[in-house]
Amino acid sequence: MKKRKFGFVMSLLLAASTMLAACGGGGDEGKDDAGDKGAKTDLKVGMVTDAGTIDDKSFNQGTWEGILQAKDELGVEAKYLKPAGTTEAEYLKEIGNLYDAGYKFIVTPGFKFETAVYQAQDKYKDAKFVIIDGNPHKGDFKPVIKDNTVAVFFAEHESGFLAGVAAALQLKEGEAGFIGGMEIPAVQKFNWGFQQGLKYANDNLGTKITIKAENVIYQGSFDNAAAGGQIAAQMFDRGVDVIFAAAGGVGVGAINEAKTRVKAGEKVWMVGVDVDQYDDGKYEGDKSVVLTSAMKKVDAVSFDMVQRELDGKFPGGESLTFDAKNDGIGLPEKNPNLSEATISEVDAVFAKIKSGEIKVSSEQGSLLK
Repeated sequence: MKKRKFGFVMSLLLAASTMLAACGGGGDEGKDDAGDKGAKTDLKVGMVTDAGTIDDKSFNQGTWEGILQAKDELGVEAKYLKPAGTTEAEYLKEIGNLYDAGYKFIVTPGFKFETAVYQAQDKYKDAKFVIIDGNPHKGDFKPVIKDNTVAVFFAEHESGFLAGVAAALQLKEGEAGFIGGMEIPAVQKFNWGFQQGLKYANDNLGTKITIKAENVIYQGSFDNAAAGGQIAAQMFDRGVDVIFAAAGGVGVGAINEAKTRVKAGEKVWMVGVDVDQYDDGKYEGDKSVVLTSAMKKVDAVSFDMVQRELDGKFPGGESLTFDAKNDGIGLPEKNPNLSEATISEVDAVFAKIKSGEIKVSSEQGSLLK
Protein backbone atom coordinates (compact mmCIF):
# COMPACT_ATOMS: atom_id res chain seq x y z
CA MET A 1 0.00 0.00 0.00
CA LYS A 2 1.13 3.51 -0.64
CA LYS A 3 2.64 5.25 2.37
CA ARG A 4 0.86 8.24 3.88
CA LYS A 5 2.86 11.40 4.44
CA PHE A 6 3.03 13.49 7.59
CA GLY A 7 0.70 16.22 6.34
CA PHE A 8 -2.02 13.64 5.99
CA VAL A 9 -1.09 12.20 9.35
CA MET A 10 -1.65 15.38 11.29
CA SER A 11 -4.79 16.50 9.47
CA LEU A 12 -6.26 13.04 9.91
CA LEU A 13 -5.66 12.96 13.62
CA LEU A 14 -6.66 16.52 14.37
CA ALA A 15 -9.94 15.92 12.60
CA ALA A 16 -10.44 12.54 14.18
CA SER A 17 -10.27 13.39 17.88
CA THR A 18 -13.79 12.70 19.00
CA MET A 19 -14.92 11.16 22.25
CA LEU A 20 -17.18 8.14 22.01
CA ALA A 21 -19.79 7.28 24.61
CA ALA A 22 -19.34 4.35 24.51
CA CYS A 23 1.79 -16.70 22.86
CA GLY A 24 2.39 -18.16 25.66
CA GLY A 25 5.93 -19.50 25.75
CA GLY A 26 5.49 -20.75 22.18
CA GLY A 27 4.87 -17.30 20.76
CA ASP A 28 6.77 -16.45 17.58
CA GLU A 29 9.05 -13.45 17.59
CA GLY A 30 8.90 -10.92 14.79
CA LYS A 31 11.51 -8.52 13.58
CA ASP A 32 13.45 -6.38 16.00
CA ASP A 33 15.08 -3.58 14.04
CA ALA A 34 15.99 0.07 14.24
CA GLY A 35 14.83 2.37 11.47
CA ASP A 36 16.52 1.90 8.11
CA LYS A 37 17.49 5.56 7.98
CA GLY A 38 19.30 5.45 11.31
CA ALA A 39 17.75 5.71 14.75
CA LYS A 40 16.29 9.15 15.43
CA THR A 41 14.56 8.09 18.64
CA ASP A 42 14.84 5.46 21.32
CA LEU A 43 11.12 4.64 21.07
CA LYS A 44 10.47 0.93 20.71
CA VAL A 45 7.14 0.06 19.08
CA GLY A 46 5.70 -3.42 19.58
CA MET A 47 2.69 -5.24 18.23
CA VAL A 48 0.90 -8.40 19.34
CA THR A 49 -0.89 -10.10 16.47
CA ASP A 50 -4.49 -11.20 16.60
CA ALA A 51 -5.74 -14.46 15.03
CA GLY A 52 -3.93 -15.01 11.77
CA THR A 53 -0.44 -14.01 10.73
CA ILE A 54 1.55 -10.88 10.06
CA ASP A 55 1.04 -11.45 6.32
CA ASP A 56 -2.69 -12.20 6.52
CA LYS A 57 -3.47 -9.66 3.78
CA SER A 58 -5.81 -8.03 6.25
CA PHE A 59 -5.89 -6.45 9.71
CA ASN A 60 -2.62 -7.74 11.17
CA GLN A 61 -0.70 -6.92 8.03
CA GLY A 62 -2.16 -3.43 7.69
CA THR A 63 -1.31 -2.59 11.29
CA TRP A 64 2.24 -3.93 10.96
CA GLU A 65 2.82 -2.06 7.69
CA GLY A 66 2.10 1.21 9.48
CA ILE A 67 4.58 0.32 12.20
CA LEU A 68 7.18 -0.59 9.57
CA GLN A 69 6.60 2.80 7.97
CA ALA A 70 7.31 4.40 11.36
CA LYS A 71 10.49 2.33 11.58
CA ASP A 72 11.61 3.47 8.13
CA GLU A 73 10.59 7.13 8.35
CA LEU A 74 10.77 7.96 12.05
CA GLY A 75 13.61 5.74 13.21
CA VAL A 76 11.75 3.75 15.87
CA GLU A 77 12.55 0.14 16.63
CA ALA A 78 9.82 -2.33 15.69
CA LYS A 79 8.91 -5.83 16.83
CA TYR A 80 5.86 -8.06 16.76
CA LEU A 81 5.00 -11.16 18.74
CA LYS A 82 2.51 -13.83 17.72
CA PRO A 83 0.75 -15.47 20.67
CA ALA A 84 0.30 -19.23 20.84
CA GLY A 85 -3.47 -18.64 20.85
CA THR A 86 -6.07 -15.91 21.21
CA THR A 87 -6.93 -15.97 24.91
CA GLU A 88 -6.61 -13.05 27.27
CA ALA A 89 -3.77 -14.81 29.11
CA GLU A 90 -1.84 -15.45 25.89
CA TYR A 91 -2.24 -11.84 24.78
CA LEU A 92 -1.13 -10.57 28.19
CA LYS A 93 1.92 -12.81 28.15
CA GLU A 94 3.13 -11.37 24.84
CA ILE A 95 2.34 -7.81 25.95
CA GLY A 96 4.49 -8.52 29.00
CA ASN A 97 7.27 -9.98 26.86
CA LEU A 98 7.32 -6.84 24.72
CA TYR A 99 7.34 -4.62 27.79
CA ASP A 100 10.18 -6.57 29.38
CA ALA A 101 12.19 -6.13 26.18
CA GLY A 102 11.74 -2.36 26.37
CA TYR A 103 8.87 -2.05 23.91
CA LYS A 104 6.66 0.36 25.78
CA PHE A 105 4.51 1.54 22.89
CA ILE A 106 2.29 -1.42 22.07
CA VAL A 107 -0.29 -1.70 19.28
CA THR A 108 -3.02 -4.36 19.46
CA PRO A 109 -5.28 -4.97 16.43
CA GLY A 110 -8.76 -6.21 17.18
CA PHE A 111 -11.57 -6.42 19.70
CA LYS A 112 -10.18 -9.64 21.20
CA PHE A 113 -7.58 -7.51 23.02
CA GLU A 114 -10.18 -5.52 24.97
CA THR A 115 -9.86 -7.28 28.33
CA ALA A 116 -6.11 -7.81 27.97
CA VAL A 117 -5.48 -4.11 27.32
CA TYR A 118 -7.83 -3.25 30.19
CA GLN A 119 -5.44 -5.06 32.52
CA ALA A 120 -2.22 -4.05 30.81
CA GLN A 121 -2.93 -0.31 30.96
CA ASP A 122 -2.89 -0.56 34.77
CA LYS A 123 -0.12 -3.12 35.08
CA TYR A 124 2.28 -1.21 32.82
CA LYS A 125 1.52 2.39 33.66
CA ASP A 126 4.61 3.77 31.92
CA ALA A 127 3.69 2.06 28.64
CA LYS A 128 1.37 3.37 25.91
CA PHE A 129 -1.29 1.21 24.28
CA VAL A 130 -3.19 1.51 21.00
CA ILE A 131 -6.16 -0.80 20.59
CA ILE A 132 -7.76 -0.86 17.16
CA ASP A 133 -11.46 -1.71 16.82
CA GLY A 134 -11.97 -2.14 20.53
CA ASN A 135 -12.49 -0.50 23.93
CA PRO A 136 -10.65 -1.75 27.02
CA HIS A 137 -13.09 -3.25 29.56
CA LYS A 138 -13.00 -5.81 32.34
CA GLY A 139 -15.50 -8.13 30.68
CA ASP A 140 -18.60 -6.02 31.18
CA PHE A 141 -18.21 -4.05 27.92
CA LYS A 142 -18.10 -0.77 29.82
CA PRO A 143 -15.18 1.17 28.28
CA VAL A 144 -12.33 2.18 30.57
CA ILE A 145 -9.70 4.04 28.57
CA LYS A 146 -6.85 5.20 30.77
CA ASP A 147 -4.52 8.09 29.93
CA ASN A 148 -1.91 5.71 28.54
CA THR A 149 -4.34 4.12 26.08
CA VAL A 150 -6.14 5.21 22.92
CA ALA A 151 -8.99 3.28 21.28
CA VAL A 152 -9.35 3.55 17.51
CA PHE A 153 -12.45 2.82 15.46
CA PHE A 154 -13.43 3.09 11.79
CA ALA A 155 -16.64 3.82 9.90
CA GLU A 156 -16.72 0.42 8.19
CA HIS A 157 -20.26 1.07 7.00
CA GLU A 158 -19.06 4.00 4.89
CA SER A 159 -16.28 1.94 3.34
CA GLY A 160 -18.67 -0.93 2.65
CA PHE A 161 -21.13 1.53 1.10
CA LEU A 162 -18.52 2.76 -1.37
CA ALA A 163 -17.60 -0.80 -2.28
CA GLY A 164 -21.27 -1.63 -2.84
CA VAL A 165 -21.75 1.35 -5.13
CA ALA A 166 -18.59 0.47 -7.06
CA ALA A 167 -19.56 -3.20 -7.48
CA ALA A 168 -23.09 -2.31 -8.60
CA LEU A 169 -21.90 0.29 -11.10
CA GLN A 170 -19.30 -2.01 -12.60
CA LEU A 171 -21.53 -5.09 -12.93
CA LYS A 172 -24.79 -3.22 -13.67
CA GLU A 173 -26.93 -6.25 -12.78
CA GLY A 174 -26.67 -9.60 -11.06
CA GLU A 175 -26.47 -11.25 -7.63
CA ALA A 176 -24.24 -10.23 -4.74
CA GLY A 177 -23.19 -12.07 -1.59
CA PHE A 178 -21.46 -11.29 1.68
CA ILE A 179 -19.14 -13.49 3.75
CA GLY A 180 -18.30 -12.24 7.22
CA GLY A 181 -15.85 -13.60 9.76
CA MET A 182 -17.12 -13.31 13.32
CA GLU A 183 -20.47 -11.58 13.68
CA ILE A 184 -19.12 -8.53 15.50
CA PRO A 185 -19.96 -4.83 14.98
CA ALA A 186 -16.97 -4.03 12.74
CA VAL A 187 -17.85 -6.88 10.37
CA GLN A 188 -21.58 -6.28 10.55
CA LYS A 189 -21.09 -2.64 9.60
CA PHE A 190 -19.21 -3.68 6.46
CA ASN A 191 -22.19 -5.86 5.53
CA TRP A 192 -24.81 -3.25 6.29
CA GLY A 193 -22.89 -0.54 4.47
CA PHE A 194 -22.33 -2.77 1.44
CA GLN A 195 -26.03 -3.53 1.16
CA GLN A 196 -26.92 0.14 1.53
CA GLY A 197 -24.44 0.94 -1.24
CA LEU A 198 -26.03 -1.61 -3.57
CA LYS A 199 -29.47 -0.21 -2.77
CA TYR A 200 -28.30 3.36 -3.35
CA ALA A 201 -26.92 2.42 -6.76
CA ASN A 202 -30.13 0.60 -7.67
CA ASP A 203 -32.30 3.51 -6.57
CA ASN A 204 -30.18 6.33 -7.98
CA LEU A 205 -27.72 5.09 -10.58
CA GLY A 206 -29.70 2.64 -12.71
CA THR A 207 -28.22 -0.64 -11.50
CA LYS A 208 -30.03 -3.90 -10.75
CA ILE A 209 -28.10 -5.84 -8.13
CA THR A 210 -29.87 -8.14 -5.69
CA ILE A 211 -28.67 -9.89 -2.54
CA LYS A 212 -30.57 -12.70 -0.87
CA ALA A 213 -30.59 -13.64 2.80
CA GLU A 214 -29.12 -17.06 2.00
CA ASN A 215 -26.09 -15.31 0.53
CA VAL A 216 -25.23 -13.34 3.66
CA ILE A 217 -23.17 -15.66 5.88
CA TYR A 218 -20.94 -15.18 8.91
CA GLN A 219 -18.46 -18.07 9.07
CA GLY A 220 -17.56 -17.50 12.72
CA SER A 221 -13.80 -17.06 12.51
CA PHE A 222 -11.11 -15.08 10.71
CA ASP A 223 -8.65 -17.84 9.90
CA ASN A 224 -10.53 -20.77 8.34
CA ALA A 225 -9.58 -20.35 4.69
CA ALA A 226 -11.02 -23.74 3.72
CA ALA A 227 -14.43 -22.77 5.07
CA GLY A 228 -14.27 -19.48 3.19
CA GLY A 229 -13.63 -21.33 -0.04
CA GLN A 230 -16.53 -23.70 0.60
CA ILE A 231 -18.98 -20.90 1.37
CA ALA A 232 -17.90 -18.96 -1.72
CA ALA A 233 -18.30 -22.09 -3.87
CA GLN A 234 -21.85 -22.57 -2.61
CA MET A 235 -22.71 -18.94 -3.33
CA PHE A 236 -21.22 -19.02 -6.81
CA ASP A 237 -23.15 -22.26 -7.50
CA ARG A 238 -26.33 -20.39 -6.53
CA GLY A 239 -25.61 -17.78 -9.18
CA VAL A 240 -23.85 -15.09 -7.15
CA ASP A 241 -21.70 -12.86 -9.35
CA VAL A 242 -19.75 -10.91 -6.73
CA ILE A 243 -18.92 -11.61 -3.08
CA PHE A 244 -17.78 -9.08 -0.52
CA ALA A 245 -15.71 -10.95 2.06
CA ALA A 246 -14.96 -9.14 5.34
CA ALA A 247 -13.40 -12.14 6.99
CA GLY A 248 -9.59 -12.10 7.14
CA GLY A 249 -8.20 -15.52 6.21
CA VAL A 250 -11.71 -16.79 5.55
CA GLY A 251 -11.96 -14.13 2.87
CA VAL A 252 -8.64 -15.21 1.37
CA GLY A 253 -10.15 -18.67 0.97
CA ALA A 254 -13.11 -17.15 -0.85
CA ILE A 255 -10.78 -15.19 -3.13
CA ASN A 256 -8.89 -18.38 -3.96
CA GLU A 257 -12.16 -20.10 -4.90
CA ALA A 258 -13.00 -17.19 -7.19
CA LYS A 259 -9.57 -17.48 -8.85
CA THR A 260 -10.11 -21.19 -9.47
CA ARG A 261 -13.44 -20.51 -11.12
CA VAL A 262 -12.20 -17.67 -13.29
CA LYS A 263 -9.36 -19.86 -14.52
CA ALA A 264 -12.02 -22.40 -15.49
CA GLY A 265 -13.88 -19.82 -17.55
CA GLU A 266 -16.50 -18.54 -15.08
CA LYS A 267 -17.08 -14.84 -14.59
CA VAL A 268 -17.16 -14.14 -10.86
CA TRP A 269 -15.76 -11.33 -8.74
CA MET A 270 -14.68 -10.54 -5.20
CA VAL A 271 -14.55 -7.36 -3.12
CA GLY A 272 -11.62 -7.20 -0.71
CA VAL A 273 -11.52 -5.70 2.77
CA ASP A 274 -9.35 -3.70 5.18
CA VAL A 275 -6.39 -3.38 2.78
CA ASP A 276 -6.09 -3.38 -1.02
CA GLN A 277 -6.47 -7.08 -1.86
CA TYR A 278 -6.06 -6.74 -5.62
CA ASP A 279 -2.78 -8.68 -5.58
CA ASP A 280 -4.36 -11.51 -3.61
CA GLY A 281 -6.85 -11.96 -6.43
CA LYS A 282 -4.29 -12.25 -9.23
CA TYR A 283 -4.73 -15.39 -11.28
CA GLU A 284 -2.98 -14.64 -14.59
CA GLY A 285 -0.30 -12.00 -14.86
CA ASP A 286 -1.80 -8.78 -13.53
CA LYS A 287 -5.40 -9.94 -13.94
CA SER A 288 -7.28 -10.15 -10.64
CA VAL A 289 -10.69 -11.33 -9.44
CA VAL A 290 -10.84 -8.44 -6.94
CA LEU A 291 -13.01 -5.61 -8.25
CA THR A 292 -12.03 -3.23 -5.44
CA SER A 293 -11.52 -3.28 -1.67
CA ALA A 294 -13.40 -1.63 1.19
CA MET A 295 -10.43 -0.20 3.03
CA LYS A 296 -9.85 0.91 6.59
CA LYS A 297 -6.61 2.86 6.57
CA VAL A 298 -5.17 0.85 9.43
CA ASP A 299 -1.60 1.35 8.27
CA ALA A 300 -1.99 5.12 8.31
CA VAL A 301 -3.53 5.04 11.76
CA SER A 302 -0.85 2.86 13.37
CA PHE A 303 1.81 5.13 11.85
CA ASP A 304 -0.08 8.21 13.03
CA MET A 305 -0.25 7.02 16.61
CA VAL A 306 3.53 6.59 16.69
CA GLN A 307 3.99 10.04 15.18
CA ARG A 308 1.73 11.57 17.80
CA GLU A 309 3.71 9.90 20.58
CA LEU A 310 6.97 11.29 19.22
CA ASP A 311 5.38 14.74 18.99
CA GLY A 312 4.25 14.56 22.62
CA LYS A 313 0.61 14.53 21.52
CA PHE A 314 -0.45 10.97 22.22
CA PRO A 315 -4.28 11.11 22.54
CA GLY A 316 -4.43 9.04 25.71
CA GLY A 317 -7.83 8.47 27.26
CA GLU A 318 -9.65 9.09 23.98
CA SER A 319 -11.58 7.12 21.39
CA LEU A 320 -10.88 8.19 17.82
CA THR A 321 -13.17 7.52 14.87
CA PHE A 322 -11.78 7.48 11.34
CA ASP A 323 -14.32 7.95 8.58
CA ALA A 324 -14.92 9.63 5.22
CA LYS A 325 -14.68 13.11 6.72
CA ASN A 326 -11.06 12.61 7.75
CA ASP A 327 -10.16 10.21 4.91
CA GLY A 328 -9.82 7.28 7.30
CA ILE A 329 -11.71 4.91 4.97
CA GLY A 330 -12.13 4.51 1.23
CA LEU A 331 -11.30 2.44 -1.82
CA PRO A 332 -7.76 1.83 -3.12
CA GLU A 333 -6.05 4.63 -5.02
CA LYS A 334 -5.85 2.33 -8.03
CA ASN A 335 -8.70 0.04 -9.09
CA PRO A 336 -7.69 -1.67 -12.37
CA ASN A 337 -10.98 -3.57 -12.64
CA LEU A 338 -13.15 -0.46 -12.35
CA SER A 339 -13.90 1.71 -15.36
CA GLU A 340 -13.16 5.41 -15.35
CA ALA A 341 -16.91 6.07 -15.34
CA THR A 342 -17.37 3.91 -12.25
CA ILE A 343 -14.44 5.54 -10.45
CA SER A 344 -15.76 9.01 -11.26
CA GLU A 345 -19.23 8.16 -9.94
CA VAL A 346 -17.83 6.57 -6.79
CA ASP A 347 -15.66 9.64 -6.19
CA ALA A 348 -18.78 11.77 -6.39
CA VAL A 349 -20.55 9.51 -3.90
CA PHE A 350 -17.56 9.68 -1.55
CA ALA A 351 -17.69 13.48 -1.68
CA LYS A 352 -21.37 13.36 -0.74
CA ILE A 353 -20.67 11.10 2.23
CA LYS A 354 -17.86 13.40 3.28
CA SER A 355 -20.09 16.47 3.12
CA GLY A 356 -22.96 14.74 4.91
CA GLU A 357 -25.28 14.81 1.90
CA ILE A 358 -25.34 11.00 1.97
CA LYS A 359 -25.67 9.48 5.43
CA VAL A 360 -24.77 5.83 5.76
CA SER A 361 -26.35 4.00 8.68
CA SER A 362 -24.11 2.08 11.06
CA GLU A 363 -27.08 -0.12 11.94
CA GLN A 364 -28.88 -2.78 9.95
CA GLY A 365 -31.60 -0.45 8.73
CA SER A 366 -33.26 -0.96 5.38
CA LEU A 367 -31.38 -3.65 3.47
CA LEU A 368 -31.93 -5.48 0.21
CA LYS A 369 -34.06 -8.61 0.12
